[in-house]
Amino acid sequence: MAKVTRDDVARLAGTSTAVVSYVINNGPRPVAPATRERVLAAIKELGYRPDRVAQAMASRRTDLIGMIVPDARQPFFAEMTHAVEQAASERGKMVLVGNSDYVEERETHYLRAFLGMRVSGLILVSHGLTDQAAAEIDAWDARVVLLHERPEAIDDVAVVTDDVGGAQLATRHLLEHGHAYVACVGGTAETPTVGDPVSDHVEGWRRAMREAGLPVEGRLFEAPYNRYDAYQLALGFLSRPDRPTAIFCSTDDQAIGILRAARELRIDVPGELAVAGFDDVKEAGLTDPPLTTVASDRPAMARAAVDLVLDDGLRVAGSRRERLKVFPSRLVVRRSCGCEAAAGA
Repeated sequence: MAKVTRDDVARLAGTSTAVVSYVINNGPRPVAPATRERVLAAIKELGYRPDRVAQAMASRRTDLIGMIVPDARQPFFAEMTHAVEQAASERGKMVLVGNSDYVEERETHYLRAFLGMRVSGLILVSHGLTDQAAAEIDAWDARVVLLHERPEAIDDVAVVTDDVGGAQLATRHLLEHGHAYVACVGGTAETPTVGDPVSDHVEGWRRAMREAGLPVEGRLFEAPYNRYDAYQLALGFLSRPDRPTAIFCSTDDQAIGILRAARELRIDVPGELAVAGFDDVKEAGLTDPPLTTVASDRPAMARAAVDLVLDDGLRVAGSRRERLKVFPSRLVVRRSCGCEAAAGA
C-alpha cells in the first residue's frame, strides 16, 4: 500500500500543501476554520501521519526536549522529571531523559546524543559543564535552561529555588524548639561550593546558626545525597554519647536514612532527636514520624523551564531577572521536628 503524503491530503481537502503544513504545525500562518476542518477531515480519512524525521531535518528541530539529571532513582529528581514531562506535554513536546550519575563524561555523552537528535532544547541539572560540552552546545546553537542548579561557570537561563533561605527557615525552626545547636548533614568533598543546592543548604544552615550566636565547627557531617549512605553515616555519629539532638539534612533522602538509623538505634524521634529535611518529596509525608521539610513549587518550576527552553525571544532578549527564575521556599511542618500540633498533617 502506497504511503499517504501531504500532497494526497492537500488534493482531497482542495488546498495547497502549505496550508496542510500550517494546520499540522498550528502555524506559522493562520488557517480559516472551515479550511482547517477540511484538512483535518482529509487527514483522518486518509490516515495520514506526519513524517517527524523529515520535519526535523527541514526545521533543524524535533518535538523533543532533552533532560539530563544526576540520578532519576532519587525521589527529588524523579518527581522533577515527571513535572517537566507534564509541562512539556502541555506544549506538545516529549522529553528524553539521561542520567549523568554525577559523572562529567556521562553528562557530555548525553549532551552529544541529544544534540544529534536535534532536540528543541536542553534542560540540565548539572554541577558544571566541561569546556568541551559548552563548546558543543555553542556549535549546535542549542537552547539550554539550567534547572535546580546554577553552576558558576555557566551564565545562562536558570530556574532555581531559594535554597539558602529555605535552609535558614528549617534551621531556625529546629532552634526554636530549644535545642542547644543544630547539626547539619551536607554533601561530600566533591560537592561544588558555588551554584549547587546542597552547598546553598549548608550555607543557609550556617547563617541561621550564626544568627543565633552558635558555632558551626565540628557540627557539619559530609554525606552523599542518598538515604543509604546517610543511614550508614548516621549509625556512627548517632551512637556517640555527644550525639546532636537536632539535625538539618540537605536532602529528604538523607533525612529518611537518618530516621532509619535512629529507629535501629532505638533513639526516639522527635523526643530525643529532631530531624528536618529539604525537598518535600512525596515519601516525606509517609515516614515515621512524618518528616518536617522545605518545599518548592516543582510543577511551576518545571513549567518555567519548559517555557524558557522553547521561547526564543525571552531566552535571548530577556533581562537577567526574566532569565533567572528564583522560586520561594516554604517550610512544611510535620512531626519529626517535635511539633505535635502537626500530627494530623
